[in-house]
Amino acid sequence: MKKFGVLSVLIFCSGAVSAQQAAPDRPSSAATAADARMTTLEDQVCLLAEEVVLLRREVQSLREAKTPEPGVNSQAGERVLLAASHIQPEMLPAASPSDTLSSATPAPLPGQMAQTQAFGGASSNAKLLNPDISLIGDFIGTAGRNIVSPSPSFQLHESEVGLQAIIDPYARADAFISFGETGVNVEEGYVTFTSLPAGLLLKVGKMRADFGKVNTIHNHALPFIDRPLVTNNLVGGEDGIDDAGLSLSRFLPAAKNWFLEGTAQAFRGDSDDVFQAARRQDVSVVGHLRGYRDLSESTNLDLGVSYARGHNNSGVDRILNSDNFLTNLYSADATLRWKPLRRAIYHSFLFRSEFFWSARDQLSVTNLFQTQHAFGFYSDAEYRANRRWTVGGRFDRSGHATNAHLTDTGFSAILTYWPSEFSQIRGQYRFGHLADPVTTNYSNANEFLFQFLFVMGAHGAHPF
Repeated sequence: MKKFGVLSVLIFCSGAVSAQQAAPDRPSSAATAADARMTTLEDQVCLLAEEVVLLRREVQSLREAKTPEPGVNSQAGERVLLAASHIQPEMLPAASPSDTLSSATPAPLPGQMAQTQAFGGASSNAKLLNPDISLIGDFIGTAGRNIVSPSPSFQLHESEVGLQAIIDPYARADAFISFGETGVNVEEGYVTFTSLPAGLLLKVGKMRADFGKVNTIHNHALPFIDRPLVTNNLVGGEDGIDDAGLSLSRFLPAAKNWFLEGTAQAFRGDSDDVFQAARRQDVSVVGHLRGYRDLSESTNLDLGVSYARGHNNSGVDRILNSDNFLTNLYSADATLRWKPLRRAIYHSFLFRSEFFWSARDQLSVTNLFQTQHAFGFYSDAEYRANRRWTVGGRFDRSGHATNAHLTDTGFSAILTYWPSEFSQIRGQYRFGHLADPVTTNYSNANEFLFQFLFVMGAHGAHPF
């Protein structure tokens, strides 16, 4: 029994000793895991420190490459580099590297000024003072036969430079300068006052008259390469009614779901072959009334009527009083537009017609006073088949302002390819049964025209 008791005591003592030896093993494994995490964090901090050193070297090389300009606000990219150059390894907290880089915004060290470096030109504040500048190139080629109004085989038809800016909270300015093979011309240059009382909008300068639709559209914004025959015969050709003067417009009360706008304009009275002022008081006037309505979410209707009056050049070289020779123009236009909101860049359709009446006072062959009444119109349709391709057609018919008995007729087929929003490639077949105003003989014209358009810079959208 004694032996059995002694053996039991020995087993109990040995079990207690082994339990005391095994107890410290658990804290030892926990300490090992903490050491491993600390080692990982130290490695990450060292890696970040090396990246900071590389960034500081890049900043130093940039400073050596270009001397900084003091007193100019820094660019956003430079602020990132300067901030990175001030990071010290000891400033990095013992946290995740992603948290450090995304949330920390270190400030410059005391006594250290953040010097500005302008990359590639003016600083952001200086650019705020500059207008939006754009350039639109219009290259046209012509092949075929036209003995009445032939065009060159190749021509840089127009290079339009646009300058647009907001002057102050009350006005903005727009200027479009056209560089062509015949010289330089200020196509438009006006200031718009947008904060007048009674909801009035005032434009002052040189501008295209708000007469009809096609007269207000710049060449590069037309859906075809040339202008309709009625524009050339009755409304002054490519420049149209484009003169220096004043324009006052206002939204008018209208029936439900209608948008109504009235415009009254007064010009100096010199617009190509349409109006010519011999005296200061020979100003021309233009009036326009526009009505617009959404027929559905995708379809809208645009209607307009216009009137223009001014002196012409019939009596300038005569002994008669030139005040008696006036030109009165009337116009009516209608546009139906279908453009689904969700598929606008892929499919759309536009149909437009304009009608013009001209009453021009002049002298007959026998020097008798007479008024020539000429009529003309055009209708065009344009369908966007997909994002890149547009097809269209146009029919023209117009009398001559100086001889209403002569009538020109023509039609065109147009195909346009859009490589992007900043360029167009267009082809147009044009047929015309045209009258020679000198010989009064008719001849047929068959021509193929092609056009390359490109846009550089920020060019504001024109009114549609």
